[in-house]
Formats: sequence, C-alpha cells, structure tokens
Amino acid sequence: RWGRRQRVLLWGVLLAAWEAAWGQLRYSVPEEMPKGSFVGDVAKDLGLQLPALPDRGARVVSEGRTQYFSLHGKTGHLVTAERIDREQLCRLVEKCVLRCELIVEAEMQVYGIQIEITDINDNAPSFKENEMEERISETTAPGSRFPLARAHDPDSGQNSLQSLDREQAAFHELVLRASDGGDPARTGTARIRVTVLDANDNAPVFSQAEYTVRVPEDVPVGSTLVTVTATDADEGLYGQVKYSLKKETDVTSDVFHLDSETGEVTLLQNLDFEAGNYYELEVQARDGGGRFDTAKVLITVTDVNDNVPEIFVRSALSDISEDAPSGTVVALLHVQDHDSGANGELHCSLEGTVPFRLEKSYEDYYRVVTARELDREQVSEYNLTVRAADGGSPSLQSSAVLALRVLDVNDNAPVFSQERYSARLGENNAAGALVLTVRATDADWGQNARVRYRLWEGRVRGAPLSSYVSVQADTGALYALRSFDYEEVREVGLWVRAEDGGEPALSSNVSVRLLIVDENDNAPQLLYPPPAAPGGGWAGVELAPRSAEPGALVLTRWLLLAVAAVSCLFLAFLLLLLALRLRRCRRSHLLPDTSAALRGVPPTHFVGIDGVRAFLHSYSHDVSLTADSRKTQLRFSAASSCDTLPARPPLDDPAPLLAHD
Repeated sequence: RWGRRQRVLLWGVLLAAWEAAWGQLRYSVPEEMPKGSFVGDVAKDLGLQLPALPDRGARVVSEGRTQYFSLHGKTGHLVTAERIDREQLCRLVEKCVLRCELIVEAEMQVYGIQIEITDINDNAPSFKENEMEERISETTAPGSRFPLARAHDPDSGQNSLQSLDREQAAFHELVLRASDGGDPARTGTARIRVTVLDANDNAPVFSQAEYTVRVPEDVPVGSTLVTVTATDADEGLYGQVKYSLKKETDVTSDVFHLDSETGEVTLLQNLDFEAGNYYELEVQARDGGGRFDTAKVLITVTDVNDNVPEIFVRSALSDISEDAPSGTVVALLHVQDHDSGANGELHCSLEGTVPFRLEKSYEDYYRVVTARELDREQVSEYNLTVRAADGGSPSLQSSAVLALRVLDVNDNAPVFSQERYSARLGENNAAGALVLTVRATDADWGQNARVRYRLWEGRVRGAPLSSYVSVQADTGALYALRSFDYEEVREVGLWVRAEDGGEPALSSNVSVRLLIVDENDNAPQLLYPPPAAPGGGWAGVELAPRSAEPGALVLTRWLLLAVAAVSCLFLAFLLLLLALRLRRCRRSHLLPDTSAALRGVPPTHFVGIDGVRAFLHSYSHDVSLTADSRKTQLRFSAASSCDTLPARPPLDDPAPLLAHD
C-alpha cells in the first residue's frame, strides 16, 4: 500500500494535470524578487511548442495598469516584470494571489495563471510612538495590569509580530521590545516612563462592548460612521475620558479618524468595496488617572453598483476571407466588473443582426466567432458592437466596436448585360469600323472583378474568324478587320468570352450575330440573249405562228434580261412580273398553258439567277431585259422570237455563311 505522502503527491500531480488541461496554472514566488526572476515554465506546462511560440503571438496580460509578469520569448518561461511588494498589494488579505492570462493570438486561445506571492521578513515591528508615559496611582494594588501600545508589523504569518518583552530600568523607566519570528529575527523597541499618581477609584466604561455599523461604499468623505461613548464616575481629572485607537495600522489611520474628545469615527477617504469590505477597530477610553476600558468597532462596507463593466480586446482580426468556415474566431475579449453579487454579474451580447456570435471561452473571456459563411458582395465591412451590461439596478453598461473587413474570394463569374447581341453592318464598310460593344460586369472586387474579353476562334469561308473581326480585350468593342461583301458573306455568328482576373479565373460566353446589309453596288448583268458578235450589241429572234391572222396580238416571246446581283427581292419582283405577263398571254390563247409544269414547284426554286433561268426554261420562252448603266426597265419586244434558250454556265450564287467554333 502507498503511504500518505505518496497519495498526497499523486493527488497533487493529478490536480496539476487537470488544471493544465483546463488552461489553469498555479505558481508561487517570494516577494521582492528582482525583475526577470523565474516563476514557472509555462510553455512546458501547457505543451506549447518552442521556438514558434513568439511567432504565434503569445503574450501575458494582467489586470490593472501594472504588468507584474511577462513571457520570455526564447525559453517560454513566466518571469517577473516588476519588483513585487506583498505588503503594498495585499495588506488587507492573508493570502496574496495575483492573476494573469497567457494569450496565444494565432489560436485565439487564453490560459489562466495564478501566482501566489509569499511573504518574506522584510519589515521590522514598529510602534506608533517611540516614547510613551504611563501614569500609575500610588494606591494601585500589586499585580494590576496596564495595557501597552501594540507594535505593528506589516509582514504576515511567522514574519509578523510574535512577542512583547520589557526590561526594567532605573527610575521606573521601562524599555518595551517587540520581536518577530523571522530568521534572523527583527526587533523594535519603545521606552516607558512610569509616574506615580494620586488615587483614581473608577475606570471608564464603554456603553457597548462592540459597535457594529454597515455603510455603503459611496458614503461621502467626512461622514460620521459611529460614535463610541465611555463614562467615568470620578470627578475632575480622573473623570475626563480620552479616546484612541488601541491597535492602529496604516490602513485604519488612512481611512478612519477617531475624535479623542467626542468618540466620533469619521471617514477620511472614499471607501471601495472591492478594495476592502470589512474593518475592525479596537478603541480605548482612558481617564486622567490612567485607567481605561476597550471596545471594538466593526465596520462592514456594502457594495454599490458604481463600477461600469470593462471590455478589453485582447486579440482581434482586422480582416477575414469571405469563405472562412463557420466558427472562425475573429476576436478574443476580456469582460470584467469590479462590483460583487448581482452588481458584478455580466451579460454580453452582439448588437444587430450579424453573421457572428459570442462564445464563452474562459472565466470572463469571450470569443467572437462567425455564425455562417460571409458574402462580401452583400456586406464588405462590419462594425461589430459588443455590449456588456451588469445586473445592478439601474444597470450599468459599456460597449466596444470591432472593425472587420471582408476579403474578396473569386466566387462570381462575369455576367453580360444582354443574353445575346446582334448588329447590322452595311457592306463595303471601312476596315477597323466599330460594329458593337459587349459589356460584362463582375460582382467581385479588385483583380477578381477585372474583366477581359476575347473571341472564340471560328472560320468564315475557310478563313479564321480573327481575320474578319476582333474584340478589344479591355473594353469589349468589336471591330471589323476587313470590308464585307454581301454577295460573299451575308451573316457572321460568333462567341465572345468574358474572363475575370481571379485565380482560378471564372468566365462566361455570349453569342453575337452580325448581319451584313446589302447595298446597290453591282451594275446589271445581261444573261440572254448572248451578244451577236464581240462588241456588236445583242441579238434576239421572235417567232410568230404561221396561222396568225392579220391584226392578231403577237406576244413577244423573248425578253432581254439583265439581272443585278443585289437582292433576292428584286428577282422575286421580276418573276412576279413575268408570271403576270404570261398569264395574260395564256388568256389570249397565244401561249400554251404551262401551269402544270410549274405545279408543285416551290417559289424559292426560282430565287437567284439560276432560279430565273429555271423559270424561263420551264416556260420555254425567250425573255430579255434591257437597262441603262444603273436603271432597269422591263420591255417586251415585238421584233422576232425563238423557241429555245441557249445553255449558259450558271453563275456562282453565294449562300449565307455562319461562323462557329
């Protein structure tokens, strides 16, 4: 079985491990240690890695203005940052414990540390007065006791006041010596002069053995807290009572004043519940003959909600990526209220509807974390207001504002202003003519929103599309690189891509349709009849039936046809005129009915020059058209006719072309 000592050691190890797991460390260090003295190996006890600890933003913070501890960056040790005087910091408490926190900014983590300041024997006992006179009546019975002034030692425990000793001297002068229990012991002395007086039969008597009073901490300075009274049945000098503090410390003398004549205890300075909530005074009433009585005054200070909650931003981000996952820590806050009870209970909250929430971290520490993913395109900046309110009545509150900028992520592709684009361009355009401008916008920011345009490569009549048109990369302006000919290309279809500058880049496409508009830029072309001789004009033959009677209508059975390679509308109009004319001829019984030959043939069969040839060939009549240089007239000749249309190689008729990728 393990002995008691081993079990205690085991429990100590388990307790230290449990405290370290919960981020709580405990150390002790004597007071008055020089700056830089070792306190504890924080890095080792918390399992933090060196030498990367300084790079992770590790630092120690303490409550109050004075920082008594710091973190050694190279060793990870907790060291003293200032010389610590226990009597100055903890003169009202027996156990002096200072608290600080280790904050690791890279992890937004906080670890609590408690350091007990142990006392050393650095103060000697002292008397309020170096010389005291004790007046004793001549009738004083042997064995009577006389209270002596107590010495004060601000040290604690064994180092505080331990014993009183007196040595008799000649002429009834006594030396009172006070010594402490330190090693080595320190002493203080006071001289006592004994004077023999006449008889003093009665000692003063207090009206109460204890005076109890409760005062709020905001009681005004100068207020009378309590009045002690003592009476003496003697007359004259022996009946006069003087009041004094039997045990007077620096604290009581600084805070309270006892009037020696009236016994009033008044307030010298403001009370602070958080600094001290209980005081015990020992008062003494002494008459003129040296007889006395003692009583206690117990003063309890009650808390008043006089401290506003404080919010300290221990660590915070200034910007965050919009794709940060939910639960990302953006700030570490320390919230405290020095009041007690309900006055010190705090409620913290975030104002407004924001995608963030507060989480309790450690004791009075809170973390501000993201509640969901952010969207910079909706909100690019946040001013988060953290509010802390206590439970007092009325409640006191304070706030802190965190400025947070949302960084852009390339999560939006460019969007064109139109679903599709189209434009009309007259043929014979100048090279470099502006056709149209496409425009796309990107909801992202900075480089991610910079849009550039380019063509999807295709081919037109066997040539690369880029030899016909180009797009300006920055503006989206589409230019014609060559002059278009309607008779060669009537329509161009292409795709334009808009691409942003993100990594990786996002893009979108839009279709563009370019229609070439015809212009009257071709002179008429004479198809039939062929010229009789080179440079000899045109010849045609008209045939009349042998059975025709005198005066009968003879139809001109050939037409001089001149076709301008301009538009299908003109050809359609020409066919319409021919059809009307032939119908009229059929009614005159001069032309055979050829409607059966045309039945079932679509009108589009006769569009274009080849269509005209087919139409004329179906009717087996000669048709010709005469025209001057730019004007065309339809005329039926009465000269002669022939029954056949000589064969002629068809002319090429360009078909509409579409460019695609």
